[in-house]
Amino acid sequence: MNTNNDRSKLLGEAPVSKVITKLAVPAIIGMLINAVYNFVDTMFVSWIGTEAMSAAQIGFPVFMIIVAFGQLFGIGGSSYVSRLLGQGNQKKANQTATVVYGTTILSGIAIGACGLLFLNPLLSLFGASSVNIEYAIAYTSILFIGAIFIMSNMTLNNLLRAEGSSVASMIGLILGAVLNIILDPLFIFVFDMGVGGAALATVLAQAVTTLFLLNYYRKGKSVLKLNLRLFRPTKTIYWETLKIGGPTLIRQLLASFAIGIMNRAASGYGTEAVAAIGIISKVFMMGFYALLGYTQGFLPVAGFNYGAQKFQRVLESIRVGTRVSTLYCLIMFGIFLVFAEPLIMIFKPDPIVADLAIKGLRIWALSLPVLGYSVLVNMLFQAIGKGKEAAILSVSRQGILLIPLLLILPSLFGLTGVLLAQPIADALTFLITIFFDLKVKKELKVSRDLTKNEIHGLMKIAN
Repeated sequence: MNTNNDRSKLLGEAPVSKVITKLAVPAIIGMLINAVYNFVDTMFVSWIGTEAMSAAQIGFPVFMIIVAFGQLFGIGGSSYVSRLLGQGNQKKANQTATVVYGTTILSGIAIGACGLLFLNPLLSLFGASSVNIEYAIAYTSILFIGAIFIMSNMTLNNLLRAEGSSVASMIGLILGAVLNIILDPLFIFVFDMGVGGAALATVLAQAVTTLFLLNYYRKGKSVLKLNLRLFRPTKTIYWETLKIGGPTLIRQLLASFAIGIMNRAASGYGTEAVAAIGIISKVFMMGFYALLGYTQGFLPVAGFNYGAQKFQRVLESIRVGTRVSTLYCLIMFGIFLVFAEPLIMIFKPDPIVADLAIKGLRIWALSLPVLGYSVLVNMLFQAIGKGKEAAILSVSRQGILLIPLLLILPSLFGLTGVLLAQPIADALTFLITIFFDLKVKKELKVSRDLTKNEIHGLMKIAN
């Protein structure tokens, strides 16, 4: 109980800038470790050869599909849990966490089975060719087998962050990433398993992380309690989860489909182009994951205080979060422009792949100055239960805007058009974000003023 009160005091009373930093630092470290894993994993695969690297890029949308369903329950459930904890409804929060995680397990089994059943047509849709199809099958089949662990980690980590246990979440992420980095060269090179070894390393690392996180709950260290007896699904729990997690699911599925289109468009210029996009995305992810880590520290602060009707603290968290995320993205913008070549050459690509990747990374970096603001505002809508706005912003950046651009720009500018699609989609999403941001801030200010008037009126009656 004391732990619960301490965390409630932290989220609801401590200085906003300090509490966001306190929650964000472990999340950033965890996400950076995860990004380093992705970076190193791609590096090892690229050392096998261009065909293997292109196959891993073909398989990346498959991984994103699995992650998408994990985020559906993780982000959707954690948003509802955060608001319930802010309202002081511990019992309902425990039930929601149990239902969300139980549903994650069942969904992981179903998705893994369906993925294996439709593997070949799925890979063809995402741009696989006769040159790399065997590599792609070896990589993605293992990912589907381990879908239950990948999804479990997404849900458990988000639930921990929702209650303020970001350190435990960070340790889980670090454990999985470090184990993955150790197992990658062992399976890929020592056991000569190629890209299949990279996938196996990922799944085993995810399985160990799942066991670690479940043990954290089992020992009673968490605020939330997972108990099979609490698995009592209700329409409210699923609706609140789907209302916030649904936009994330749609965004991730659209992103997966968009990457497939990008791969197909790039494949017309050879496996070198597909491999280059794979390298660009992993380097860019190094910067993007730290941004996500910061916004994950922002989410429980905004969600808790919104649930507690402390609207001034919500507004303050938006102001602090926007300033920090924008400054960070401006720094990353400069790093990617100046150090694009040395970053790309870590992967030891052949000259054609290297030239394409260096050019592409600098093009993708063009959207960074506005990306931090867009991502933070999107996270705000998830935190306070604004499902419609979150849905629109989610599907814009990686769906409604990106997919048409990927279909149009290559016909006008060739491979450069493929590379330009993402930063242009980001810039257009930024304009949409401004509109919704101004609207929600106005609503929050009205709610803040109404709350102040109610308190003032009660004080007058008391006097």
